[in-house]
Amino acid sequence: MVSAKEFIVAIELGSSKMTGIAGQKNLDGSISVLAVVKEKSSSFIRKGVVYNIDKTAQCISSIVKKLEAQLKRQITQVYVGVGGQSVRSVRNVISKDLPADTIVTGAMVDELVDANRNMNYPEQEILDVAAQEYRVDSQLQIDPVGIQCTRLDGNYLNILQRKSFCKNLNMCFETAGIPIAEMLNAPLVLADAVLTEAERRSGCALVDIGADTTTVSVYSKNILRHLAVIPLGGANITKDIATLQIEESEAERMKLKYASAYTDNNDIDNNLKYSIDQDRQVESRRFIEIVEGRLQEIIENVWYQIPSEYYDKLLGGIILTGGGSNMKNIEKAFTSHTHVERIRIAKFPQHTINSTNEDIKSRNGMMNTVLGLLAKGDINCAGVEIDPHGDLFGTPKQTAAVADRTVRKASEIPAGVIQTEAEKQKAEELRKQKEAEEKAKKEAEEKARLEEEERIRKENSLLNKFKKGFVKFGNSLFAGDEE
Repeated sequence: MVSAKEFIVAIELGSSKMTGIAGQKNLDGSISVLAVVKEKSSSFIRKGVVYNIDKTAQCISSIVKKLEAQLKRQITQVYVGVGGQSVRSVRNVISKDLPADTIVTGAMVDELVDANRNMNYPEQEILDVAAQEYRVDSQLQIDPVGIQCTRLDGNYLNILQRKSFCKNLNMCFETAGIPIAEMLNAPLVLADAVLTEAERRSGCALVDIGADTTTVSVYSKNILRHLAVIPLGGANITKDIATLQIEESEAERMKLKYASAYTDNNDIDNNLKYSIDQDRQVESRRFIEIVEGRLQEIIENVWYQIPSEYYDKLLGGIILTGGGSNMKNIEKAFTSHTHVERIRIAKFPQHTINSTNEDIKSRNGMMNTVLGLLAKGDINCAGVEIDPHGDLFGTPKQTAAVADRTVRKASEIPAGVIQTEAEKQKAEELRKQKEAEEKAKKEAEEKARLEEEERIRKENSLLNKFKKGFVKFGNSLFAGDEE
């Protein structure tokens, strides 16, 4: 393989495996995958959340080194997807009363966006914001700029996660010494990769069934309306099968071989048995009940997460993706429990992707998120070429060419992009500096006001008036003598 001078690198931190991918964007809009590395992560990432910083950092370093070996070039920075347990969305409204006949400006909208971003949630922080419609007096508008009104309401969907989870993720990459090009909201990236414009516009629910979690994203009129992560996934079905007193590895094998998401009662053969090992078997009915019982719980939780006002507005249907969407008859199971007839399985992103990697070529939905992260990237992650005949100490690591970005205001942060810890710290420093400047300015203005009031008070005091009267009397006497 010839060393590529430009490529994008993305890393997805999944509950069962961590995946690193490098790819090149072509002039025709297609993507050529150059390298893929996977490593198990279940011992240090649970439900999409980092629980062991050192082990996660070691895994990140290992993946980057293996990618570099395949690419024959150093990696200076990577794109990272953020998701997992505790991610949830909450609605918020920021209002502004305006003088009569005021025309809404971009600055007014930015002020609402900034005010929303500065909202405080106990133990949580805002990862991302999906702007909903703006209410201009009594009318809903996507873009209110240029419209005359006396009241402007900004409706926002704030996507939150625990502060500690975000901090741990940033710390992993700092420990590994791998700069982050951009942190991206994984559920939004996935939606951009697999949903059609018609589905997002007409209303749909994207359900990503992973190993430990299931992520539900609801869209209507091209806008994200709700986001939630359910702490249940395909691994829970495996664990339930393991209650048959078998190893989880065997339970996983049986799930992949025999499991069906939906089986009509009339189709169950009471005499059929599935082989556990050479000596043991399990009745097919019991196996089916175990699988369908847990899957029904997952589906019911998915449906519960969809806001009731969108039950009859999912004209685009339910779109399933992720490893769990590969289970036989999964569409029938969802239709049976939700009564939504239109069910689609998104097995691959809409982008044209060229690859010889078997995991990608299998098109089973398990690579959709990391391929979506790759498609979103637009900053070159390629460093210097690695010299295969380097000295004893190897090729020196190139200093990462990461741009020291100007701290972006909330209104300047693109949808789906999450601030890194460094950006948050810079933004906080600027905020404190601005507060200090405003405080100093107010104190100076207050001091000047008090001094002016004191001066006026003195001028108007009785003593001052007496002095002025005395001077005036004296002047009148002098004037009389001159006459």
